[in-house]
Amino acid sequence: MELNFLAILVAAVVPMVLGFLWYNPILFGNTWMREAGMTEEKIKSGNMGVIFGVSFLLSIVLAFFTQTLSIHQFGALGMIGGDPAIDDILPSFQAFMDDYGTAYRTFKHGAFHGLLAGLFIIFPIIAINGLFERKSWKLIFINSGYWTVTLVIMNAIVCGWV
Repeated sequence: MELNFLAILVAAVVPMVLGFLWYNPILFGNTWMREAGMTEEKIKSGNMGVIFGVSFLLSIVLAFFTQTLSIHQFGALGMIGGDPAIDDILPSFQAFMDDYGTAYRTFKHGAFHGLLAGLFIIFPIIAINGLFERKSWKLIFINSGYWTVTLVIMNAIVCGWV
């Protein structure tokens, strides 16, 4: 199974673009700043080149691994050790790939798995951290909502762009 590096790179841009919109004062930016205890001065004090550069590198890592959440064929590859070119694989692997090679490789299916990951992985993680950090539920919902929508779009791209 080949990796679609262009889809991975496009998906990696999603957190940046969506973050620009989501945390904009027109949407949730003002509420996020208040709830997070963020000020204009604090925002301007960071090295934006480093922040955006590292964020993009981490977004590439995230986009790469979102494939395992929504592309079922990765599970079949994992069951045989990851290399379909080895000589001693069972014929059942090839039969599976013949039957399901591109099954469920749609934007809709990827978006569904992104939604599941957002609701059942991201939200609990952010909520647990927020509770221990004594953050408000508003902030927890703003941040987990952002990551849920981000994962919906990223998974749609990496799963559906065959």
